[in-house]
Amino acid sequence: MQTENLIDQLELVLPLAVEWACEQEQRILLEGEPLSGSELADANVVGVRHPERVRILPVEAIPSPSHPILKAASEQIDLLPSAPSGLTLQYGIFVRGDCRQDRHLVVHELVHTAQYERLGGILRFLRNYLFECATLGYGAAPLEQEAVEVAARIFGVGSARAPRAAAGALASGSLG
Repeated sequence: MQTENLIDQLELVLPLAVEWACEQEQRILLEGEPLSGSELADANVVGVRHPERVRILPVEAIPSPSHPILKAASEQIDLLPSAPSGLTLQYGIFVRGDCRQDRHLVVHELVHTAQYERLGGILRFLRNYLFECATLGYGAAPLEQEAVEVAARIFGVGSARAPRAAAGALASGSLG
């Protein structure tokens, strides 16, 4: 796929992805739990400017959009690993219930929250993240690599352990 064509396609899908991300963030903010004391400390360490706004919602499975265009675009660019453990949508973080106590995963997702803040919100984050995933692949996307590396540095691991997270974008089978 040509880069120019890919960019055009991403720009067409982006409004749908942003709408879904905003809806899901609102759900998490309403239903989710605030960060614990240690999670607030972790959020500060990774550079989240407003950790008091962050909410985490444990779920059985990370939701994915039902819109057929989003699903098709995600499959075309092989956006995310299957069965992600977490998904960050600005200040809202979905975490699979069986991973809720995984501090490494939560730190990884908090790095994505800091990225949303740094880049200026959902639209700008998704524009960058989706382009990176589409052109370089999920694992090689610089925003994803940053989250992996920061979490690895905090935990003092030599090689980064990439959690099955959908870093700040959308869930498996969808745009992220």
